[in-house]
Amino acid sequence: MSFVVKQTINIGVFDSGMGGLTVLKELIRLFPHAHYQYFGDTARLPYGSKSVETVAKYAKSSARFLQSQGADLLVVACNTATALALGPIKDALRIPVIGVVEPGASRASEVSHSRKVAVIATEATVSSHAYQRALKKRGIQTREKACPLFVPLVEEGWTEHSVTRQVAEIYLNELFADDSETDVLLLGCTHYPLLSALLRQLTPPRVAIVDSAESTAAAVVQHFKKNKTLSQSQNSLPKLSFFATDSVEKFQRIGERFLGQHIEEVKLVQLKS
Repeated sequence: MSFVVKQTINIGVFDSGMGGLTVLKELIRLFPHAHYQYFGDTARLPYGSKSVETVAKYAKSSARFLQSQGADLLVVACNTATALALGPIKDALRIPVIGVVEPGASRASEVSHSRKVAVIATEATVSSHAYQRALKKRGIQTREKACPLFVPLVEEGWTEHSVTRQVAEIYLNELFADDSETDVLLLGCTHYPLLSALLRQLTPPRVAIVDSAESTAAAVVQHFKKNKTLSQSQNSLPKLSFFATDSVEKFQRIGERFLGQHIEEVKLVQLKS
């Protein structure tokens, strides 16, 4: 089932880099009639090594840029920015804001029968315990595992490489070796959907895999359905615009792996510090 917008909807999608393109990919699949502006703050990544105050400052300036481009809704497709600065981002804008943590936690809660969920993410996201808090509100026990090597391996294009398999085996063995009850693996990083096939092979069969990128896209669709902005239809094409603060050629080359389609142009943007 797909929908058509009763009026033109502009959705801004923000990330510190290219990982959020997996969220955009799911948005296009579920909501193919909107106009999308994607912003990657590539000059200032990684956010994970920055202080909470710095992440909030960077994220707010990026969010304001997308609002200035006419976004009707902002998707914070960055786990670090969502975990550390979602409140300040919301306070800084005049438009609705949806982050990646709550939709992912909500979907994991719906899927889990044992009420035990494992979360894999970057060091910064795990250290924030944002998913743990979101899942605890839903009565879920959580095990968290930082998987810092996944991001560089994905950006290198090694999603099917033997080295990546070996790394994934180590991470997942540490996570599930002494656990026979956890029945959901929540992917808490927007890079990780590119490893879904590999993770499915290595994860115990009882464990369902929940992709926070897909869950976030579904939450956006629900937002517009709830506000009666959509009607059912089968046709329409998205309009896509891409912005980055550095390395637009690299963004275009690597970003196509995340998005799964050609990126025509990436515009270089300089934000005030």
